[in-house]
Amino acid sequence: MNATVLLAAPATPTAPALLLRSWRADDVAELVEAYRDPALRRWAVAPIGTEDEGLAWVRAQEAAWEAGGRLAFAVVEEPPGGEPRRLAGGVVLKGVAPGTPSAEVGYWTAARTRGRGVAPRALEALTAWAFDSFRADGLERLELLHQADNTASCRVAQKCGYAFDRTLPAAPPAFPLDGHLHVRERP
Repeated sequence: MNATVLLAAPATPTAPALLLRSWRADDVAELVEAYRDPALRRWAVAPIGTEDEGLAWVRAQEAAWEAGGRLAFAVVEEPPGGEPRRLAGGVVLKGVAPGTPSAEVGYWTAARTRGRGVAPRALEALTAWAFDSFRADGLERLELLHQADNTASCRVAQKCGYAFDRTLPAAPPAFPLDGHLHVRERP
């Protein structure tokens, strides 16, 4: 899979356009800064606390692109007027493979960008791209999982047409609490 895929989400009246692109080493400082947020750390499976951890994580995303099973995108704001781009969050497509009818999506947003529609716009861009790009491979269904007490993720899922499917039992240590499974079928 080519890691140079670029996706876009349009601006809104209150937020700049978004660009979804592969992760790069120059994202590490902003990635570590984003992971200082206690809310993000609470939901993260693998928190990032140092620049070395951030660089290792970015390198792992690059390797996963090469392998094709995990396609992670940095979500950056495209502010008007030539202001510098800033990291707004991340989205990921996991488990996509030829002949496999389902894959998983995930997302997170930086604290400073919450409430501006970053997660729904980025998830919509990823969803449309995934269904279009992997249609010939048999992709029919995208699944979204989050902890049951993560009401913000539940709202994003529902806003983006991922219907609640069922509650999943906890699976410690990675998933210490029950979770929600949301599903979106290919149109």
